[in-house]
Amino acid sequence: MKSLQMSKGSLPARQSGFTLVEIAIVLVIIGLLLGGVLKGQSLIENAKIKNLTNDMKGISTAYYTYLDRYKALPGDDNLAATRFTGADNGGGNGAITGLFNATAATGAAAESNNFWQHTRMAGLLNGTATAAAANPSTHALGGVIGVQSDISAAGNSTYGIMGPVVCASNIPWGIAQAIDLQLDDGNSDTGNVRAGAIGVVATAAAVSGAYGPAVTATAAIEAGVHTVCMKL
Repeated sequence: MKSLQMSKGSLPARQSGFTLVEIAIVLVIIGLLLGGVLKGQSLIENAKIKNLTNDMKGISTAYYTYLDRYKALPGDDNLAATRFTGADNGGGNGAITGLFNATAATGAAAESNNFWQHTRMAGLLNGTATAAAANPSTHALGGVIGVQSDISAAGNSTYGIMGPVVCASNIPWGIAQAIDLQLDDGNSDTGNVRAGAIGVVATAAAVSGAYGPAVTATAAIEAGVHTVCMKL
């Protein structure tokens, strides 16, 4: 009887590779990994936004607590030396002179530096408070956060805001708009939170169109960093 078995040499070659199920599993794993990375980035960005908004609110609270307690503006207080040992007096004219990001120097500190000295000596904010080292803080995004008022020679305002403001520098476009949406109206040119587009510093009196309903976002604007200021 003739054998029905095929000889060993006549067996079909076994095909190697992945099945559709295996490929599907790999794609699912890759998707989960990418989703986790993107979610992690989103959480980090949201944490930075929350951190910076809390910093701005905290400085505002310290400003009004000092004003309520001593009936003077921190930084501008012309009786600070009588309240705190080693403090520098301000001018007492109701304005905090000097840029928000000014660096303190012995005998030449601006009132924007005195703001930190006075509030820190009053126990309202943390940090070094000597005349030579009362510098503004660094925020979560690596820029500087500080206070100023009536800086501009044209209109005595910061981005159209009259009076004292707390400003934070080096804020990416998307985060700047998110901060404005949380604290105000999401428009860089109106309300109590305003911003300067890339290259428009906080000495500008006029609005700058960094973001908002009337602003067409360009690649240059979105790629740049901005200064965000909130009215105190």
